[in-house]
Amino acid sequence: MRRAGILMPITSLPSEYGVGTMGKAAFEFIDFLADAGQSCWQILPIGPTGFGDSPYQSYSSFAGNPYMIDLDLLKEDGLLEADEYQDDNWGDDPEKVDYGLLYNKRFAVLRKAADRLPSKAPKAYLEFLTKEKKWVYDYAVFMAAKQDQKGKSWRQWPEEIQKKERKAMEKVQVDLKDEILFWIRVQYLFFKQFTAMKKYANDKGIRIIGDLPIYVASDSIDAWSFRDEFQLDGKGDPKDVAGCPPDAFSADGQLWGNPLYDWEKMKKDHYAWWTERIGHQLCFYDILRLDHFRGFSTYYAIPAGDKTAKNGEWRRGPGIDFFKHMENKFGKIDLIAEDLGDLTPDVFELVKATGYPGMKVLEFAFGGSDSDYLPHNYTKNCVVYAGTHDNDTIMGWFKTSDKETVKRAIDYFHMDKTEGYNWGMMRGAWASTADLAVIQMQDVLGLGSEARINTPATTGGNWTWRMKGGQLKPELAEKLSTLMKRYGRYHKPEPVK
Repeated sequence: MRRAGILMPITSLPSEYGVGTMGKAAFEFIDFLADAGQSCWQILPIGPTGFGDSPYQSYSSFAGNPYMIDLDLLKEDGLLEADEYQDDNWGDDPEKVDYGLLYNKRFAVLRKAADRLPSKAPKAYLEFLTKEKKWVYDYAVFMAAKQDQKGKSWRQWPEEIQKKERKAMEKVQVDLKDEILFWIRVQYLFFKQFTAMKKYANDKGIRIIGDLPIYVASDSIDAWSFRDEFQLDGKGDPKDVAGCPPDAFSADGQLWGNPLYDWEKMKKDHYAWWTERIGHQLCFYDILRLDHFRGFSTYYAIPAGDKTAKNGEWRRGPGIDFFKHMENKFGKIDLIAEDLGDLTPDVFELVKATGYPGMKVLEFAFGGSDSDYLPHNYTKNCVVYAGTHDNDTIMGWFKTSDKETVKRAIDYFHMDKTEGYNWGMMRGAWASTADLAVIQMQDVLGLGSEARINTPATTGGNWTWRMKGGQLKPELAEKLSTLMKRYGRYHKPEPVK
């Protein structure tokens, strides 16, 4: 079935309180998607973010981001008073997230709500604790310890806590009891709101596409509690780290710094940690985009301590055995393989063997050769993007690309400048044979590079873009709906089965 969707991080939704949340604006966005004939909303990872604010460097593979908790909904639940948050200054720029301000102010408000929670929702809260007991307490202990250690990475904590020695952990659990309860309750608030938002979307016929980063952050509960699953030395430091070699994004490559998996060990225990991780994600999402899919075939290992990614080497990953195990456990997963980058035959073979749709990016298509990213080379079993969250917006791309590249794109799609190059490129995606076409919201709005979400291999200024309120016009939804019907992608707002 031909489908269409829009990529829009939850944090990019409009809000009076500094960052997009799972409140009124999220429900209005879902209404807009339904009115526009869309069937999917891609939201990017939703885990709690650390230094750098990247959703691909989260403190946990299982927890939700506290910043996304909507304060007005907490007020409706009787957990906040209006004057406890509505009069605060949440930032001066409605189009940018100020993460430093959020870090310094948001948790104080959430603490007030968390303190009132047990008396307001005792039954639902206890049900949450029972359902999520495998991970939520350990996560809360990790976050409480991190707060107690002034935000330091777990590898800089006292040795007895790094190693989770029994007496030390018993002391932590007693001394930090109230802080541990706070982090547990915050997760309840997140899950309650996310569940309601997802149900609303599904009832409107909108499937949620989520991103699962292949790697976990070095400073995470995952690396702290499951260090045997990773290539770490006796001190918990990575022997080698993740990244990718020099490419079109960076001449030095990308040095991500994540710890690498011990795939041989994981295979012996039937990928138990990964099974828990994917099973948990399938509760969040209807469709799962698996980030850096090529790392399951061969992964890039960079010596720990290197300043660039130039000296890395390729090593063999788990291959098809991993995906056979997951299929045996969960059945056929609705999964998108992020198969971008410098690919080798083994990666193409793995994508084909799994049967998962790969990705096509139109902004990669016009370098001058008969590129696989040109629509006339697509099969149906793929997902086409004009650009992803790691690319410039369409209008930004047209402004910064060389003249020959731009000319090839204009000629290929027979673009009309009066229509807007963003609409010409989007029409090319929708008209293609790809089963699913996903467009960034910034491109629907015709925004330039100022609205770019992320620039790989850079630090600072990423993940901050926000949509202004009032931009979801009925006429914009009607225009999209008309185009969806023209290109066979219109989806009636019927509940997801």
